[in-house]
Amino acid sequence: MWFGFFLFMTICARFFKFYVIIAHMIITHQGLEFFKVQFGDTVLAFNPISKDSKFKNSRFFADVALISANHPDFNGVENLSYSGKDPFVISGPGEYEVKGVFIKGFATKSNYGGKERINTVYSVTLEGMSLFFLGAIGEPDIKEAKEAIDGIDILFVPIGGNGVLEPSAAYKFAVSLEPKIIIPMHYGGDLDKNTLKVFLKEAGAEGAEHLDKLTLKKKDLEGKEAEVMVIKSV
Repeated sequence: MWFGFFLFMTICARFFKFYVIIAHMIITHQGLEFFKVQFGDTVLAFNPISKDSKFKNSRFFADVALISANHPDFNGVENLSYSGKDPFVISGPGEYEVKGVFIKGFATKSNYGGKERINTVYSVTLEGMSLFFLGAIGEPDIKEAKEAIDGIDILFVPIGGNGVLEPSAAYKFAVSLEPKIIIPMHYGGDLDKNTLKVFLKEAGAEGAEHLDKLTLKKKDLEGKEAEVMVIKSV
């Protein structure tokens, strides 16, 4: 009888551990606009840094790679393969479904790198949570995307200037989209050291905690309105 009870509790414990793992979304910042988003065994990579970039890159396997702009700072798909497996690459506007993840891409403009280029912003829905990734957007104009999406839980916004949004404009634009959480990106490294400071001051969030990673589930979003969360780059 005790063996049966022990076996039952072991199975329950393993199931509970598995449930805890898949019930949380984990977001880590790999530098610049490079983010890893994991939910259970599904891994997404946004704007991976290429080996040809001056910025530090990192390697891990991703099921899906989302590329906003064709530039070495954002198109390092080669760093996302592992043991002969390659990610499903999305690098432009359209609608996609991969492993239960629903993705919509919309074309916008960027002047990153000193010339006008197409920048794709992405709306991503998985496990009931909505992410919106602005990439290297240079102008606060996403009319087509706004009409096609229904609410934003987590917004990734560039704040570095020099072809992408400036800190002050970035915050105003982010708030206008009414997300629950705002994650700033595109700062640090060789970029202006004051960029993040200016953005946080504009947001009245100078005391915001700098997280090693953001771990959350759907219910954690309840009651949040444009809360700024800073994720340190690894």
